[in-house]
Amino acid sequence: MRSIPIKTTEEIEAMRHAGKILTQTLDLLERSIKAGMSTKELDQMAEDFIRSYKGCTPGFKGYHGFTGAICTSINQEAVHGIPSPDRILEAGDIIGLDCGVYYKGLHTDACRTVAIGVVDHDIRQFMKITRKSLQEGVKQIKPGGHIGDISAAVQTVLERFDYGIVEDCTGHGVGHELHEPPEIMNVGIKGTGPMMEPGMVLAVEPISTMGEGDIKTAPDGWTLYTADGSLSAHFEQTVLVTEDGHEILAG
Repeated sequence: MRSIPIKTTEEIEAMRHAGKILTQTLDLLERSIKAGMSTKELDQMAEDFIRSYKGCTPGFKGYHGFTGAICTSINQEAVHGIPSPDRILEAGDIIGLDCGVYYKGLHTDACRTVAIGVVDHDIRQFMKITRKSLQEGVKQIKPGGHIGDISAAVQTVLERFDYGIVEDCTGHGVGHELHEPPEIMNVGIKGTGPMMEPGMVLAVEPISTMGEGDIKTAPDGWTLYTADGSLSAHFEQTVLVTEDGHEILAG
């Protein structure tokens, strides 16, 4: 089993900068998104903004051949949706905006799910609770805690509201690689798994559904969608383990 990387002070500063740009990118997308836009327009907006900062590049572009700067996952798509000029957003859609910024050899990673115009109350509630599961998971991040503490907190929130959990997709460490140890499941048992130490950087990312948690892969080889056609929501933050707790670097 690979060890969990501990970041140096210089690496943390670089990730802090990349995380700031990533958060601003998601802010821009959330402010700008509207019905009638294509997912390719959003992708270009994100890439242009990221590259406007010296040394920053989109961390996803070219990753294992992925063509976008962001992942755009609409409605029943859980994750890894490919931006396209042919995917036009409609009022009532929800979309996961997953993005990464690469700076000085280091990655950050974050996602938000946003609604296009007005959506039903139960969908708003679903998105709110999925975001809450992320927040509760992040609250567990501190030195001496266990990775399973994060997983258990996410699971508890989502199961309390009877939402499906996409167990095939997990959070992860992040830094020199987009995906580093440890794997952070969205189901788990408190007090289990690797112990957290200062300098670890973790990407916590619950992905939930309004139905069952099973997913399938689309013919494009990237997009994962719910097997039962139910809506999916995805929230993610990049989080540093500090000496006395944690610091959210991106999201």
